[in-house]
Amino acid sequence: MVLRGYVPTSEETLQTLAALRLQSLNSDFSTHAPFPRLEELFPPHVLHARLPPPPHRPPTKCRGARLRAGLLAGGLWGQALAKQRAERDQRLRGRLREEGASTMAAIVEKWKLLQGMGRPEAMAAYVALVREWPGFGSTLFDVDLHAVRPRLGVGQGQPWQWAALTPLSPQSPVGSGPQRLWLGIGAKAVSLYKPGEPEPLDSFCYGRISSFGASDSSTFRLSVEDRDLLFETSQVDEIAQLLNTYLASAGAQRLPRPQEPPTSPPASEPTALPQGLCPAAGPWQHRPPVGSSHS
Repeated sequence: MVLRGYVPTSEETLQTLAALRLQSLNSDFSTHAPFPRLEELFPPHVLHARLPPPPHRPPTKCRGARLRAGLLAGGLWGQALAKQRAERDQRLRGRLREEGASTMAAIVEKWKLLQGMGRPEAMAAYVALVREWPGFGSTLFDVDLHAVRPRLGVGQGQPWQWAALTPLSPQSPVGSGPQRLWLGIGAKAVSLYKPGEPEPLDSFCYGRISSFGASDSSTFRLSVEDRDLLFETSQVDEIAQLLNTYLASAGAQRLPRPQEPPTSPPASEPTALPQGLCPAAGPWQHRPPVGSSHS
């Protein structure tokens, strides 16, 4: 979870976590102790983020310009461009090695400060640091939030709207395209995070979720009160299975037949709580829509 970048925290804390991992693996610092590779201790994406972005090349619009560019690419100019790219890649690899060596040196210095700490203490300190993130314990999925619209019966016939939700609310402005988010599924709530941000954009107690399902193999729909949220993800089945598991373990799952009417009136809207906190979940009803599949 840490190495995949799913614990948004400072580089200083990431280095401390790496030092604690070394202490738990090797005990006190020693020049003879085996050193894992840096990518086994520290998230690689943090190092890559330090590198300068590639130069922006405006696209050629005119067909004639594209043709000339193609002819040039096949001649001396193309060879010069290839040489420039190779030199730039070599500089970036060198810069990445320097950043990696600097980070490993900082981790080793923190490791030396842990002398005398036992393995159980190091592991407990590691977990305590990770638990400081409010999303600890949730399973995170990379998703693209593609659209949000009023639910059928609330806004019959409303077209899908591109979502721009910070935080999510029926009054959120409409944006120009999908958003890459983390979908966090925990024991008490489902949360949406902007990648790298510690606080959720919004959280939904299971009592606020009226239904969920897979529209196809890569599209997952989540109905929250008066809204339908549409996600694109390669982990549709995993998300549905985990939601079902949490609902079943909480003893709150009810599965009426699709043609049966709800057994209770819609719950009143809960009071908004800060930082994605939820009140106790009320009765939850899973109403699979036509065409959805469930695990």
